[in-house]
Amino acid sequence: MTDKTVSMYWELLNLCEDFLDSGYLTEHGRAPSLPGLQPLKTGDAGHRTAKLEELHETILECTACGLYEGRNLTVPGEGVTEPVVFVIGEGPGADEDRTGRPFVGKAGRYLDKWLDAIGLSRNTNCFIGNIVKCRPPGNRDPLPDESSACLPYLQKQVELLRPKVILSLGRIATQILTKRTEGITALRGKTYRFMDLPLIPTYHPSGVLRNPEYRAPVWDDLKRLEALLHE
Repeated sequence: MTDKTVSMYWELLNLCEDFLDSGYLTEHGRAPSLPGLQPLKTGDAGHRTAKLEELHETILECTACGLYEGRNLTVPGEGVTEPVVFVIGEGPGADEDRTGRPFVGKAGRYLDKWLDAIGLSRNTNCFIGNIVKCRPPGNRDPLPDESSACLPYLQKQVELLRPKVILSLGRIATQILTKRTEGITALRGKTYRFMDLPLIPTYHPSGVLRNPEYRAPVWDDLKRLEALLHE
């Protein structure tokens, strides 16, 4: 990525919050496609898709923990079936609970800008999901029994999707996936492993919207993710 391109996307990330808050839209060119981001050939894409759909049907009917009692819709996740990156957040919010889709509110639109800045998209080469598939009341942190009940679903998704890299968003998702207890500021900046795949943590988009000082660290994390995909 050239210095000019880096500068352009750094400015884009700095302006995203203002665009989202005001609803002002402007035209931006898409980031150049990264070489080597084509899906891996498995020879069994149809079987994989069918198994993933079957898993998501199971999630839609899940009653394994108490979160099902207050949900409107479960949110299994969405994206391509052969992603290079699996983006994992904490849990659905109000917009996601209403639509059944992950990261569709203000934080989700901000996340889409992050991904676009390094040539990624839920429509072409990413899958986006959460630790828990139902919204915790009042957007509170998932309880240990709730995340434990949902984790097998996430593990099965990772097994079926076989991404090259996992990007974890925020403290809760990162702590659960890495089995660490530090805060996200201490956890980010390193590469971990989940199910033998590299995992890069960063701040949650909603946290960055509240705290613009996290923009620079997020951009560093995205550049590390991009570099890892090139390897």
